[in-house]
Amino acid sequence: MKTKGASRTVFRCQNCGDAQPKWLGQCPSCNQWNTLVEEKEAPPDRPARRLTEFSSAVTKLSDVTVEKAQRKVTGLGEFDRILGGGVWPGSMVLLGGAPGIGKSTLMMQVAGRLASRDYPVLYVSGEESLGQVKGRATRLNIVNDAVLLLSETNLENILEVVRQNQPKALVLDSIQTVYKSDLAGAPGSVGQVRECAAELLHLAKGIGITVFVLGHVTKEGDLAGPRVLEHIVDTVLYFEAERQQVHRILRAFKNRFGPTNEIGVFEMTGGGLAEVSNPSELFLGEHEAGVPAGTAVIAAMEGTRPLLVEVQSLVSRTLFGMPRRQVAGVDYNRAALLIAVLDKRCGLNLESQDVYVNVTGGLQVREPSADLGIAVAIASACLEKPAPPKTVWLGEVGLGGELRAVPQLGDRLQEAAKLGFTRAVVPRAALKGVRPPSGLELSPVVTLTEALEFVSRR
Repeated sequence: MKTKGASRTVFRCQNCGDAQPKWLGQCPSCNQWNTLVEEKEAPPDRPARRLTEFSSAVTKLSDVTVEKAQRKVTGLGEFDRILGGGVWPGSMVLLGGAPGIGKSTLMMQVAGRLASRDYPVLYVSGEESLGQVKGRATRLNIVNDAVLLLSETNLENILEVVRQNQPKALVLDSIQTVYKSDLAGAPGSVGQVRECAAELLHLAKGIGITVFVLGHVTKEGDLAGPRVLEHIVDTVLYFEAERQQVHRILRAFKNRFGPTNEIGVFEMTGGGLAEVSNPSELFLGEHEAGVPAGTAVIAAMEGTRPLLVEVQSLVSRTLFGMPRRQVAGVDYNRAALLIAVLDKRCGLNLESQDVYVNVTGGLQVREPSADLGIAVAIASACLEKPAPPKTVWLGEVGLGGELRAVPQLGDRLQEAAKLGFTRAVVPRAALKGVRPPSGLELSPVVTLTEALEFVSRR
C-alpha cells in the first residue's frame, strides 16, 4: 500500500517525454525503441518549486509599451548573421552538435567578443574544471576580466551567482549536466532537462539576460533530451559537420528574432574557429583544377546567402541484379526521381547502372533548384563527357522533363559572376525581369533534354 505523498516510479521516454507506468520496448507515443528510462516523480503535494518568476498582470493590447531593444554585435560575422544581426537581450539560444565539434570553442570565442564590448559574460561549465576552461581561453587568446568562470551543476547555485554578479549573458555548458535538487531524476533525464530549461527561460525573460545553452546530440544527430527543449528556447543552432572535417557549418533551424535556414561557415584552426569569408570557394573545392566528367556546379540558397557548390556523380555497371543508388548531400528520393526522368525522358540507360551522387564540402542541399545540376552531373558521368567549364546550372526538373523557374535567380547569378563563371543555363520561364550580370551569358532552356545538349556536344 502506497503512503500519501510518496514519490512514484514512472518510465519516461527520452525522445518525446511521454510517461508510462511500466517499461516498454517501444514508446507508444513516438514509436522509438529502447528510449524509456526509469524515473522517480515528485509527489503531488510537494511539487518542484520555481526558482525564478516570469509573469505579468492581464493588460490590454493597446496599453502594452514596447521598449526598443538593440542587438549586441559579437564581432563574429558568421555568428551574427545566423542570429539575425547580433545577440538579442533576453533571448535563449540552444547550440547543439556532436562531441568535439567545437561548441565550447565557439561559445568561448563569443563570450570573449561580448566581454570586449562591455557585455559581461558568466561562463558556467558543468563538464570541465576551471583550469580546463582557462586553458581553452588561453589558446583562444582571451584575457578579459569581464568573462567570469564558474564550475557548477546545481541550478540553484548558478542562479544565485547570476543574481550576485548580474552579467548580461550566461553560457551554460551543458544543459545535460545541470540539475534541480528538489526534482527527482539524475542530471540529463527528461524531467531535469525540461525543468532546468524552463527556469533558464524565466531567467532570460525576467531580467533581460541573454542565455546560451549547449546541448549534446544523439547518434541520430538529434538533441538529447525531450523535444520540448527546442520549443522552449528562442533560437536553435546546429553544427552539421563531422569532427574530421576542417570546416564547420553552423545552421539556424529556429529563430524568433531573425531568419531561419541561415548558415555560418567556420574553419577549425589552432587558434579556434575562423570565419570563412567566401564559402563558395570552399565548397567548390578543386573545381578549377579541371572539370572531369560527372561534375556540375549549382547555386544553392542558404537563407539569404547564395552558395556555389559542386555536385559529383559516378555511373558504373552494376555487378548485382539490383542497381545501387547512393547519395550524400542531396535527398535520396529526389535523386531517384531525377534518375527516372533521365532514363525515361532523355533516353539514358540507367536501369542497369549504379549511380552515386555527392555534394563536395559536406553541405546538405535540399532545394529543388539543384535538380538541373544533379541531373547534368549524372548524365555527364553516364555519357563520359564533361560539362562545359565555367558554367552554373539552375532549374527545377519536373516529371515530364520540363524545367521550372527558381526563386532569387538574380542573387544566384551575381554570386556566379563574382566567382568568374561565364555561362548560366537557366529555365526560360525564369528570365522575366532578370538582367544578367556583366560577363555572365545566360542560356535559356525549356526541357532537360535541351539542357543536356550542352554536355553531349562536347
